[in-house]
This record gives sequence, structure tokens and C-alpha cells, in this order.
Amino acid sequence: MRLALVTETYPPEVNGVAMTLQQLAEGMVSRGHEVEVIRPRQGRDDVSRVEGGIEHVTVRGIPLPRYNGLRMGLPSAGVMIRRWRVNPPTVAHVATEGLLGFSALWATHRVNLPVTSAFHTNFHEYFDHYGLSVFRRASVWYLKKFHNACCSTMVPSVPLRDQLASYGFERLSLLGRGVDTDLFHPDRRSNALRSSWGAGPDDLVMVYVGRVAEEKNLPLVIEAYDRVRSEVGDCKLVVVGDGPLLDSLRSDHPEVVFAGTQRGDDLGAHYASGDVFVFGSTTETYGNVIPEAMASGLAVVSFDYAAGQALIREGENGRLAAFDDRDDFIRVLVELCGDRDAVARCRGAARETTLALSWANVHERFEELLMEASEMSWDSGTITRKPTDSRVCGRPSDS
Repeated sequence: MRLALVTETYPPEVNGVAMTLQQLAEGMVSRGHEVEVIRPRQGRDDVSRVEGGIEHVTVRGIPLPRYNGLRMGLPSAGVMIRRWRVNPPTVAHVATEGLLGFSALWATHRVNLPVTSAFHTNFHEYFDHYGLSVFRRASVWYLKKFHNACCSTMVPSVPLRDQLASYGFERLSLLGRGVDTDLFHPDRRSNALRSSWGAGPDDLVMVYVGRVAEEKNLPLVIEAYDRVRSEVGDCKLVVVGDGPLLDSLRSDHPEVVFAGTQRGDDLGAHYASGDVFVFGSTTETYGNVIPEAMASGLAVVSFDYAAGQALIREGENGRLAAFDDRDDFIRVLVELCGDRDAVARCRGAARETTLALSWANVHERFEELLMEASEMSWDSGTITRKPTDSRVCGRPSDS
């Protein structure tokens, strides 16, 4: 099989979508398939090349406003059509719904390629956090039109599948997530790193990893941290990541350690050197940081949805708060941090939970969904088995 993966984001950009797509691309190569990744150019030196068995095709992009180092792809249908007419993939997988993704979806129709997609980001939920709720309905309409033009849309959880189905999304397939339990491991705990945060070996350290942005609900995390300090005692909060709120939060909260963006072994050490992972976001499709934190041996506090709902057994390997209930989130965090024995029990059980989350199983499932899609075609709005003389699967609706 030859796979064309089209995405707006890919490492070295640091986010859950980029990491997941790199895992999927490398997994397909390890299973003997050819992979090309079509993505925005991330700098002058980021040229098209083959690296690690993956062909990287870089196209035009522009900086993403307010997000340092991130770029948004521009329409590149012509590039893809020319490539695919010469060397057509078996199937295209369009992972993001921006301008580059839409042009890829259109290009697959022009050259009669089966196409799948993935629902990685709840963009329609973001509008509420930026005071743009009026656009929420339009964004759901666009996302539904986009994904319904594909043979299959891959989603990471049953609740998300059911929610999207209620909006009218069709042909939804489950594709879970794995975690690298070697990179994210309790043995990476560093007392030297903790000391640089002003924490001793036995002090309580809370960690947040992710974008420092409106949609991640960082003000709630900091409010909950302040309550723990006032009701339980001295502790530290370490925020790992970058984003548009970083400068203002750093200025307003000198008591918080802002560690910036971390990668690879350094990221693993920052996770493992904490005790409690605190995650107040309500906009995740999954939340890769939760299994990463659990694999690193942290007790996680999150809302009861997405990865938290899937992985956390209340009181055994972490704590769950009622969804989007600020008071309950703060109460749960204060309760956990006030019981150091409970923190220790949850930390050990959290690591054990993640040992079953193999990326190899995810790669196998991804391969299966791609192969199924390669045998499908689009016929008057209905997905059917592909005739021998056609490979087309769908196209963006004109309506």
C-alpha cells in the first residue's frame, strides 16, 4: 500500500496531533508500506526529502496567528494532482480540515483516489473560549460537509463518535491512541530538575503539559493550585508548553513555574518529575497528555470525558471531576493533594494502566481502516464497494 498523509501539523511542531500523525506514519513504514507526508514548509531549510523511510513533501504555508512556530498550509491541490497522476497512492488520509486539507480532499476527487479523514480537534468548541460563539454552528456545518465526503472518518473514542453521529457525521470509525511507555517512564524522575523548580524530593509538584491557550482552561488550573496551597500546604505548579497566553500568565503568576516547550527525553523528565497531573481542558477529542502523564507515574486529575473517562478509574489510578464543573474540579484536586497516600497509590496504578496502550495495535487498526477504504467508491452520495474501473471515494459537497 502507498499512503498519502496530508496534514497541517507535523513534528518538530509540538502538539498531540503532530505526535499522533508521526506515530501513524512511522507505523505504516514499519509494516512495509510506502508513506508520503504532505505538509506546510516549516522553515527555509525544510525542503522535500526522504527521511526515516517517509517521503516529506513540503508546500506553502503561513504563520498561524498567536502561535509561535506553527504554520497553516495554503491550498496546494495542483501540487497533489500532479504528483498523484504520476504516482497515485492507494489511499489518501487527510488529517486536518484547513485550507491545505480541503484542497487535498478536492484533489482526491479529481484523480479518483479513495480518501479517509480523522477528527483530531474540536474546533467548533474553541469558538466559545474566544468569544466567537456565533461561528460555532457554521463550523459544525463545515466539518460535517468535509468529513462526510470521505470513506471513513477516524475518531479516538466512543463518546466522540456518538456526539458526531448526533450532528449528522457519517461513516465514523474508531481509532484509539497508544503511548510510548519507554519515553514516558517514572525512571526519568529527576531530583535535580525538581530542585530547579524550588521543590525538594518530598514536596508536592503539580504539572500541566500542553498549549498555553484559552481553550486549555489554564485559569482554572491556576485557581485550583491556589486553593491547594491555601488548604493543603505549600506545593509547586509547573506549566510545560508555549502559546498565546504564556506572557500574560507568567506576568500575573510569578508563583507558577513556566518551563516552556520541552521535547523528547526532556519532556519525559518534566512529566516524571511531577506528582500530580492537572488537566482542566474541556475541548479535547482525546487528550494524549493524559496517558503520557499516567505512563510517567503521575496521578491525574481531569474532567470526566475523553481520555480521562476512558482511562481513569475514579480513586484508583486518578481522579475525575464532573464535566465542566469548576467547583468539583477544584474539590477533587484539593482532596487528592491532601492525601499523599492516595497520590502514591494512584501514581503506581496509573503506570500499570498504560502498559496495555500499545501503538502497534493502533498501527494495525489504522492499516485495516485504510485497506477497507481503498476498496470503496462514492456513488451518488453513497459509499459502495469500488468498481474495478474507479477509485473515487467522495468529494466536497457543492451545496
